[in-house]
Amino acid sequence: GDTWMEPAAGCRMEDIKVADNPGMHRYAPVAGLPSLLEAIAARVEARTGVATEPANLLVSAGATGALAAAAAAIVSPGDEVLILAPYWPLIAGIVRQAHGVPVPVPVFAGEVSDADAAVAACEARLSDRTVALYLNTPNNPTGRLLPAAWVEALVAWGRARDLWIFADEVYEDYVYRGEHTYTRPLAPERTFAAHSFSKAYGMAGNRCGYLIGPQEAIDSARKIAAHTFYSTPTAAQLAAVRVLGEVGDAWIADARRRYQELGDEAAARLGVAPPEGSTFLFLDVADHLDARGLQGLLEDCADRGLLIAPGTSFGPYPTHVRLCFTSAPPEQVRRGVAVLAELLGR
Repeated sequence: GDTWMEPAAGCRMEDIKVADNPGMHRYAPVAGLPSLLEAIAARVEARTGVATEPANLLVSAGATGALAAAAAAIVSPGDEVLILAPYWPLIAGIVRQAHGVPVPVPVFAGEVSDADAAVAACEARLSDRTVALYLNTPNNPTGRLLPAAWVEALVAWGRARDLWIFADEVYEDYVYRGEHTYTRPLAPERTFAAHSFSKAYGMAGNRCGYLIGPQEAIDSARKIAAHTFYSTPTAAQLAAVRVLGEVGDAWIADARRRYQELGDEAAARLGVAPPEGSTFLFLDVADHLDARGLQGLLEDCADRGLLIAPGTSFGPYPTHVRLCFTSAPPEQVRRGVAVLAELLGR
């Protein structure tokens, strides 16, 4: 999910100077810089309509750090987390790191057709050890956006079952068709929402994201953070403060336009539906695999200079591949898409 675009001018590491920010090489507070916490709280409240204070926030080492802290705060050994699949690859490991058990619930690759079926799929995998439901929309790897009715039904079901909701909303700004539905307004007392400056603003290398949740739960997540990454780099947080404003909004608008154009072009070339959000296409290539299976196609792609991700990284999808259409400059992406299209006979 990386990008070829550089961050907004004025918000890059080269723009953060000691002369303007004395102490920028010192530790930041575990929870985050007060100025950043205030800026995030204001932005979240404006976007979601849910009252948000700095006490509801943890600035983290990317959304990865946010979700790891949330899982460690909630999951006990043997607890199960339902994960809507295909899923972001790291979430299964994050659950296992907390000594929990990830339980895939196939939803995003066409396995279910409506909200009721999505809820039924979750209900079928519920056990007395289930403590949370993880959903990622817009979705990595499929590029799908969960409709509002689906999100509302899934969250209502989770609340009724007394589950925590882990809402991975890192692609909230990259919706091309439809509208993003925020999870926290539906269950503020049971939701951890993870967000990322990596995806929103092209700052993946800064390792800066944040976690939102009820204060008591965030207090626990902060304690976890103090004993893992301790705090997010001060310079990265200073850059985040700068980008939360008009300059960042303009950057997002430009990036969203470019991403959608390239994603639509790639989808048309490959003969699949255009992405609804995120920066990925997820293709079923079952009809184009030989005796070598998926590994053979991956090797053929690599021999031609194209790296794509195997579907097995995202759950039980041994005949799928994921293509990221933002990780390289557009012309390079087009060449890669042409390689894949040729191999698939499209």
